[in-house]
Amino acid sequence: MRVRRIIAAAMVALAIWHGGSAAALQAKALLAQVLLHDAWDAARAGERQPSPWPWADMWPVARLRFESRGEDLIVLSNASGRSLAFGPGVFGTVLPGDAGNSVVAGHRDTHFEFLRDVRPGDRFSIQRADGVHRAYRVESIVLADSRKARLQRGGNDALVTLVTCYPFGSPDTGGPLRYVVIARPDTQPRMHDGVSGLQLHALRRASGDFRAALPRFPRKPAI
Repeated sequence: MRVRRIIAAAMVALAIWHGGSAAALQAKALLAQVLLHDAWDAARAGERQPSPWPWADMWPVARLRFESRGEDLIVLSNASGRSLAFGPGVFGTVLPGDAGNSVVAGHRDTHFEFLRDVRPGDRFSIQRADGVHRAYRVESIVLADSRKARLQRGGNDALVTLVTCYPFGSPDTGGPLRYVVIARPDTQPRMHDGVSGLQLHALRRASGDFRAALPRFPRKPAI
């Protein structure tokens, strides 16, 4: 594990040395997640604010899993420009799972590029280092002008808002448009082999009613 971290840190440093080219950004994004998963394991084991590499000014606070899109990302403690080069980060709000609206930002050309394919109704999960684990369902997707839009507070709901720049694939940087994915805790039962939890419950209940309606015959005495 130690050798893996040293090698990965050297590769991240090399990517930084080569500047902000598209290839370098992709290299940093991919390689950093190797180190961040190691730091996440340390956080889950009880280490406080584990540093993924010696010069890091952030640490992992959550794990975002979008299984339908094949995404498994470590969420960082802040969303500074330097942090977002390595992974999505919490944008100065409450942590995912807490009451309110947790805003998680990521770059459109690396970690949050997959958001272009997300649709309302899609599910994902977020796990925190302290053990809090919640499932979410995408409620809506909107385009917002960062110069005018105001973030929803969330109230007592534990909302999660995923934000990235827009449009996807644009070479221009610093534009005002944001692609905003709003999700609420998923309270609907999960699917079981293509049958929803509600349907499964109804089937089980119907099966129980059917069995209860069957005539009962006395058992034959054992011979």
